[in-house]
Amino acid sequence: MLTEQAHAVGSVVVVQGKRGPEVATIRAEAEPEGSGRYGMILRAASPDDLSAWAKLEAEGEDLKWLLRVRARDRKLPVKIVAMEFTLDGALLTVSYSAEERLELGALIQDVREQTRARVNFVAIGPREQAQIIGALGACGRENCSSHHLQDFAPVSIRMARDQQLPLNPEKLSGPCGRLLCCLQFEHTQYTELLREMPRKNARVCHTESGACGKVVKLHPLTNTVDVLGEAGAGYMQGVPVSALGPAPGGASASKPAGKKD
Repeated sequence: MLTEQAHAVGSVVVVQGKRGPEVATIRAEAEPEGSGRYGMILRAASPDDLSAWAKLEAEGEDLKWLLRVRARDRKLPVKIVAMEFTLDGALLTVSYSAEERLELGALIQDVREQTRARVNFVAIGPREQAQIIGALGACGRENCSSHHLQDFAPVSIRMARDQQLPLNPEKLSGPCGRLLCCLQFEHTQYTELLREMPRKNARVCHTESGACGKVVKLHPLTNTVDVLGEAGAGYMQGVPVSALGPAPGGASASKPAGKKD
């Protein structure tokens, strides 16, 4: 930080962003000094800062709709998502999305005729669109990308498998159509828990009853599994891992579920 003053969560401040000075709201406690991940706090936002920022936002919104009309008139398959000024008005960033590479020279000229700011066109993907526009997630709350996430970490279908979630694309996808960002939040904990559990489809035996079967479902949070018994043993639900051992001749059954072959 460049200021000595501590700013509470929810405070409106002026920060030195990647593009230049911007008005921002503090979402979380400050990181250790010198980390410099998301920009430095220059000062608390003054009434003049807020007034100037509001005027720039209004100007950007007007330019966005103007550019959308110009793109439609030229039949360009492009979506103008946002137009954002820096607080000093020196830079205007135009965020857009397109399915294919386009020649945008005419649109760039259209914008330059309307502002003295330097204009920068930036192509963005579905996640960035959701971050800018905002949406409700499956949980009923504002989507994480527009609420608190600062960066997009890689998300894979492996994370859903490790958390024993049904591999239903509709339930695993966010408003952007990509895998839910929140799949990454608890993945490390699930990976740790799975290390102490048998693999799915491993053959195990219940140490007390001697009944053997195949592991068909894992419950990492309770450290239990469901076992489909053999020889009429039936379906054993919620069996503690501590009460299981490898089946005769099935040494591989005890290999932790969280490790790869």
